[in-house]
Amino acid sequence: MLCPPLDHANPAPQQTQQIQDSKKDSFLEDPIRRPGPGEPSLFLRVLDGEVAAKPPVWLMRQAGRYLPEYREIRATAPTFLDLCYDPKRAAEVTLQPIRRFGFDAAILFSDILVVPDALGLPTAFESGHGPKLKPVTTAEGFAELHGEVDMGRLSPVLETVERVRGALGPETALIGFCGAPFTVASYMVAGSGTPDQGPARDLAYRNPELFGRIIDRVTEASITYLSAQLDAGADAVMIFDSWAGVLPRLEYERWSQGPIERIVAGVRKRRPGARIVGFPRVSGGQLLRAAESGVTALGLDIFVDPHWADSVLPRALPVQGNLDPKALIAGGRALDEAVDDIRGAFGRRPHVFNLGHGITPDTPIPHVERLVARLRA
Repeated sequence: MLCPPLDHANPAPQQTQQIQDSKKDSFLEDPIRRPGPGEPSLFLRVLDGEVAAKPPVWLMRQAGRYLPEYREIRATAPTFLDLCYDPKRAAEVTLQPIRRFGFDAAILFSDILVVPDALGLPTAFESGHGPKLKPVTTAEGFAELHGEVDMGRLSPVLETVERVRGALGPETALIGFCGAPFTVASYMVAGSGTPDQGPARDLAYRNPELFGRIIDRVTEASITYLSAQLDAGADAVMIFDSWAGVLPRLEYERWSQGPIERIVAGVRKRRPGARIVGFPRVSGGQLLRAAESGVTALGLDIFVDPHWADSVLPRALPVQGNLDPKALIAGGRALDEAVDDIRGAFGRRPHVFNLGHGITPDTPIPHVERLVARLRA
């Protein structure tokens, strides 16, 4: 996440000045700018079913390399994972886009792969190459995983949640997250990201018993992890199934839909009424099935026609999305037209404005400012 998977490499190639030790933490003391006390979070009201005249807005990967203040902090951390596990700096990174743009929600700065890391799977982020994990492709490899997620390993992430929630006013929601079991398992099996998740799909067909055990382990870990984020102060949580779209129908039901339904039920058993946003990155019939998973709201990727989605999804179901990040890069009239089209499609239902994929490092900051201004005009 933030959003998963986040930009794992080193900061964008701009040169950053060496920060002196005496000044290294000065950026962590800036107070957050608050829009004003008293109003409850518009984001949460929309998740609860309110149809807002002006939709709340936040952006996937809103804390990231397009921000110079992020690049400054990233330069102080040895690795991306070190930054994720540093509560002071991770909290600051989470808050940066709220200060700059006044988004209606902050999303925890972390990564979906902290879960396999906390299951004992060696996980690292190599500069310029993304995540590297020890592949789990045999029963012997699976046996090396912890039986339960090590919440001690994840305690710095929960401290980050506490810090951010304490810094935000009630008008700004805080979103926690995890990766969906299939997406996380695809990294665990391949040992890295792959173009089509082929290694995970091959294992699922060749040895469904072993792949099912991996899915089950990640599912149970995700229930525990999301529940802990809510206990630490997250107002809502999000489940990212970035790679669900590679699965045909039967495999989607088995490896994506079913485990997500279990996570939703498991979290709500511990935290009744928990607000859970799904983001399955699927279309067509699979999107309709995803809407039946029990999630509070459904995130839509850029390939979902918003007018079609509005016509087929339950009217009371809040949706989130789904601006093309390329339109945000383009700015100008192209951005305005895309924004207006999405708002027109979802104007009669609860809608959280967002991207349909994560913001990219080459996004001009003035274009983000233009987006927020247009939504709030």
